[in-house]
Amino acid sequence: MTDDKTAPEPHWKADFPTAWDDDHYVTRRELVKFFTLGSGLLGGASAVIAALGPRPLRVRGPEKRIASSSLVARGGSALFRYPTDDDPCILIRQPGGELAAFSQVCTHLSCAVVHRAKENDLLCPCHHGIFAATDGRPVAGPPTRRLPRIVLEQRGDDVFAVGVEI
Repeated sequence: MTDDKTAPEPHWKADFPTAWDDDHYVTRRELVKFFTLGSGLLGGASAVIAALGPRPLRVRGPEKRIASSSLVARGGSALFRYPTDDDPCILIRQPGGELAAFSQVCTHLSCAVVHRAKENDLLCPCHHGIFAATDGRPVAGPPTRRLPRIVLEQRGDDVFAVGVEI
């Protein structure tokens, strides 16, 4: 009979010198629990972001007088440039009398949009994209992003552009 204390160590212990009791393995249950909790947190964060929805970014720009409100008839429009002379925009008087202004550059391929008074919308003639004249959101055609809104302030009869809502 051999004594365990005098028996030579197996060759594999030289290659793997870690004692099994000192080694810390992650069990399958712990791994699955980690991935489940991590996936739940990512799903919850995605749900919160989706619930908040995209918020328009309002950028304050230079103050610029763009028109006299009495010169724009109901259902009519006027063209102006804001914030620089390279940025075409359109001012629209809604059938209800409210004023709204948008960038005139289509968000699809940068063609100029035109106001259609009868339909109360903005048409991009290049690819027949249509935007709502009330809020600039796309309602038909290839555009997927809304038109940037020009922030307006009315002082007496004068209408001023004061910023851009992207």
